Amino acid sequence: MDEAGSPAPAGTGGADPGRSTSKTSRRLSKEQVFVLVSAASMNLGCMMTYSILGPFFPKEAEKKGASNTMIGMIFGCYALFELLASLVFGKYLVHIGAKFMFIAGMFVSGGVTILFGVLDQLPEGPIFIAMCFLVRIVDAIGFGAAITASSSILAKAFPNNVATIMEQLVFLITDPNIITESDPGKQSFWKLVTLPKIGLIAFMIISLSSCFGFLDPTLSLFVKEKFSLSTGYVGLVFLGLSLSYTISSPLFGLLSDKRPNLRKWFLVFGNLITAGCYMLLGPVPLLHIKSQLWLLVLVLVINGVSAGMSIIPTFPEMLSCAYANGFEDGISTLGLVSGLFGAMWSVGAFMGPILGGFLCEKIGFEWAAAIQGVWTLLSGVVMALFYLWEDSATRRRSKAQNILGTEEERAVLLPNDT
Repeated sequence: MDEAGSPAPAGTGGADPGRSTSKTSRRLSKEQVFVLVSAASMNLGCMMTYSILGPFFPKEAEKKGASNTMIGMIFGCYALFELLASLVFGKYLVHIGAKFMFIAGMFVSGGVTILFGVLDQLPEGPIFIAMCFLVRIVDAIGFGAAITASSSILAKAFPNNVATIMEQLVFLITDPNIITESDPGKQSFWKLVTLPKIGLIAFMIISLSSCFGFLDPTLSLFVKEKFSLSTGYVGLVFLGLSLSYTISSPLFGLLSDKRPNLRKWFLVFGNLITAGCYMLLGPVPLLHIKSQLWLLVLVLVINGVSAGMSIIPTFPEMLSCAYANGFEDGISTLGLVSGLFGAMWSVGAFMGPILGGFLCEKIGFEWAAAIQGVWTLLSGVVMALFYLWEDSATRRRSKAQNILGTEEERAVLLPNDT
């Protein structure tokens, strides 16, 4: 990442105080350790409750009379209401209180997750579907409250290392004003969004997030129908994607920090590989390749690696672009970029399951996955064309500056005729 932390607080100037601040920031206090463990546990627990539904819920919902499109909407509504809740809770965080919001959000999320486990006792049809929507929406609101409050708590507990802590925990700050107030004239959110490079990366984030969301309501049904696997083995199929992403993402994060020039290649080729993976998930009938379990698992493993290749560099790329276009090197810019990342990810997580469920119902999993792959293919190609244009423009500017510098040197060396 381009920024290791926020600037030192005002009033700590001088050699000795500066060194003292640097030393103390490297050692965590007992309170910081507790805050870090609590936030990490919350994030892990909520992600587990979100992802646990993929292997078994679509089949159970199908038994209760829910269509593929409806199943996709049940998955997709979570991301939408999490985003909306985060925006609202971010605005009223000061009035509610960060600690109360954190604990209440976790309590609500945990409670409705338990309720979700007994929905199979409900009669099939509209009652079951309506309760699924209600429980998922309340769960999303609770998680939105908890993650919004945790961002504020972490920012207060780690004032000199906010950027590092947020990146390590993959916390997405949906409301940047939680952390710091910024000058709206210089740090405008809309100014950030309208930067061409930022806009393209935002589109890429939506397409990648949509890929993950696409699999939730569709993959388990396809695997059970095609290979007659039990729910436990379906979970292992999902593990191929998540485990490979978990292992590969720290490597790509390290390479992105150490070799920033590699980020654009990661973004482009990661998207192109992801597109190829979705073409082979079915596989798409045009390829005339027989669907086999080993091929599906292999494709998911490769997809996990390509997802890490694509997703990890997006945040530092947006951050460096913001700095290059006049945004201040500070935590306010980090908040703006984090908010944009979180919003775009939520948009993709909302669209992916809904479109996936609808397309699978109408044209089947093979073609639906291929269409999803076309989306990432498009974003990868457009991003590659932008980088080629950017490199060409940089070379032209460099050449023009060299010519101008040479002419100025000649003008100085030539004798004055007068």
